[in-house]
Amino acid sequence: MQNVIAINDAASQGIIAAQATSDEMLLERIADGDRTSMHTFYARHNVRVYRFILRIVRDATMAEDLVSQVFLDVWRTAGQFERRSQVSTWLLSIARFKALTSLRQRRYEDIDQEEVREIADEADTPETSLDRRTTSAILRACVAKLSPAHREIINLVYYHEKSVEEVGAIIGIPQSTVKTRMFYARKQLADLLRGCGVNSIAA
Repeated sequence: MQNVIAINDAASQGIIAAQATSDEMLLERIADGDRTSMHTFYARHNVRVYRFILRIVRDATMAEDLVSQVFLDVWRTAGQFERRSQVSTWLLSIARFKALTSLRQRRYEDIDQEEVREIADEADTPETSLDRRTTSAILRACVAKLSPAHREIINLVYYHEKSVEEVGAIIGIPQSTVKTRMFYARKQLADLLRGCGVNSIAA
């Protein structure tokens, strides 16, 4: 019985240690060719990256392919991370570049603003302030009607909980521009929602 307890304790400590490993530490190990750290990093971030890319390209197959490319870049360039931003900001910058490049290559610049794709995401977002059963589809449809620049801001701020500073780093624009785009994005989204009979979203 004591042996079983000892084994369980050791396993628990191992799990805690893995969870406590920071993204920065993982990148350092990845830069040294540690495949286990790469697997851990992938498991920790692949869903977020997939959802982020999917909201840009609106094609599940393309998004899956781009996720693979993003993490291949992580494997190749982990040593170039300079700690000037959070790892997640750096990672989404790579994902954004891959997604936009893919859209340009496949001539998808004129994204159909009316097309609404279902995205499996149960995390709390602006949708939580609305009745999920009756208005989540309306919110997604309204977000889809925003300009690409405004939709990108809403995606990063609400769905990925990025700060103004982080959004600026990911997109490569000044913080003042982020704030301006966010103001007009929220205004346009509120107008669209009102037109659909929805009066407000979370601040």
